[in-house]
Amino acid sequence: MIDKRIVDFIKRHHVLTLATATSEGVPYCAACFYAYDKVRNRLIFTSDDATNHAQQMLRNANVAIGITLETRIVGKVQGIQICGTVRRGDEAAKSVYIKRFPYAAIAPLNIWVVEPTF
Repeated sequence: MIDKRIVDFIKRHHVLTLATATSEGVPYCAACFYAYDKVRNRLIFTSDDATNHAQQMLRNANVAIGITLETRIVGKVQGIQICGTVRRGDEAAKSVYIKRFPYAAIAPLNIWVVEPTF
């Protein structure tokens, strides 16, 4: 069971930093809007296949994610780091994403899903 505080934090935000790696092991990161599927405990985002991070995810499904509360007050900085595996999303994942971002329904979407392992 996931701590309710973690779930609440993930649900309150909508941008994640996705970390991938090149085939040589060089790190790369990208910011993506995300939706959280609480039922299946998955983070869902969209990214075109032509992006660097999508190409890297196709070669290596291990990713890391950071979600941060932005603030200028040092003592108020909060964040969460997640490791997981990524794969293509299904129609259920697409529905969760569109529910969170209704305007995305008119765009061609390449849905990706991260299943946390840590």
